[in-house]
Amino acid sequence: MKRSMLAFFLALAFTACQESKRYTQQSAEIEAVKSLFAAYESGVLESQRPFYAENAQIFYNAPESEPSTLDEILAKQAEEMAEFSDFSITFDDDGIEMVVTDKGETWVNFWGEWHGTMKATGQKFVIPIHETLQFVDGKVVK
Repeated sequence: MKRSMLAFFLALAFTACQESKRYTQQSAEIEAVKSLFAAYESGVLESQRPFYAENAQIFYNAPESEPSTLDEILAKQAEEMAEFSDFSITFDDDGIEMVVTDKGETWVNFWGEWHGTMKATGQKFVIPIHETLQFVDGKVVK
């Protein structure tokens, strides 16, 4: 009896002391974001669709009261990309992280640069970017 009680309390103490990982720079969600950016860079905009939940709300330079649908974002990207001969997204390994909030929400934060060359003028652009993507069940929902 004493041994089983001791084993129970040791197991309880061991599990009580373990914390869930709340911050990381390596996760399936981070790999999904990297793949999402690669899909964007490919120019085949529809290849981004599998990374998003069906009813994802997207807020590119918009308040939360005015979300866009993925269809609207893909159409806007096609319009913008038509003006550029090339475009890419660059970042350092420390420019992407996943966090789990106090509410248990999973978010990936990204800091990098968008690079592009305008077709009409040959002018090169480098624009700092930051994105924060909320994941649920492996898909971007916000």
